[in-house]
Formats: sequence, structure tokens, C-alpha cells
Amino acid sequence: MALDNTPNFDAPIPGMSLTAELGSRPWQSSPMHSTVDEAIQYYMDRMTSEDFMDQLIDVLEMGVAAVDIANTMQLSSVMEGIHNVDVGVLVSPVIVEMIMFIAESADIEYVSGLDNPNKDKISDAKMAKVIAELDQELQEKDDDGQIEVMSEEVPVMENEPMGLMARRK
Repeated sequence: MALDNTPNFDAPIPGMSLTAELGSRPWQSSPMHSTVDEAIQYYMDRMTSEDFMDQLIDVLEMGVAAVDIANTMQLSSVMEGIHNVDVGVLVSPVIVEMIMFIAESADIEYVSGLDNPNKDKISDAKMAKVIAELDQELQEKDDDGQIEVMSEEVPVMENEPMGLMARRK
């Protein structure tokens, strides 16, 4: 039995099963709503239904942020061909405001996702620097004879790289 070494040009192209015809996906064709006003009207009609409000309240009570819900809604609408990505980005703040309005009208506590959770935190390195400066001031006042303080050496923490791929010094 001899093997045929001639190339087979009728074979599928590698990766061919992972592609689809151009225009066969919803996001590859013209969107249903091409302006921001049309998209806002679409979301307002959708979000004012009783079923949506009940489901939204349940999700908000679980602690999901309003921003995350809005981003999920607009991204799924882009994938369904309702509007394009640009319109989705412009409509997102309106969706967030509507979600917060629904939550406030239902008298539930919700997480907006708009605030910065690290706003009031001070990094360890900054805290160590402040402590070292205060210690230095106290020692200078002690040299003048005004205050007598027993101080300990405060170790200054450096910003070491952290994470799985971080290199140590």
C-alpha cells in the first residue's frame, strides 16, 4: 500500500471552523438604533416594565453595583445588534441613573459603583513617611529642650513589587 504524497488543496483552512460569514453576526450588521436618543428610548421602555424592575431590585439587593448592571446591559445590546459600541458608551450614564432612580423609588440600599473605594486610604509607604517626619520633628524639639520624648526607630516600608510575576530586589 503506497502513500499518496500529493498535496490536498480541497482541505479546510486551519481555523475555518472558528469563523463565520461576514454579516452573519448581529454586531456585524447595521444596528437597530443608530442614535443616542433612540437607544435611550429603547432602554426606558425596557426598564419601566414590572418584570424588569422586580429582577433589578433583586439583583441590587444582592450587592451588585448599578454601574456593573448598566455595562452588562449595554454590552449585551451591542452583541444583539440593538446599537453599536459608541452609542452604548454614551448611553451608559443614563442607564446608571435610571437604575439608581428605580432603587431609590423602591427604598432599597444599593451600591452605585461610582465612588472610589480607595479615596480615603493612605498607602503604607506614605504612612511610614509621615510617621518618620513626625518622629524627626519630635527629635528636633527634644534637642531644643522643649519636649522630652522616648522614640523608637520606625521602619520605612518601601514599595516592593507584589504579585505572581513580581521580581524581588
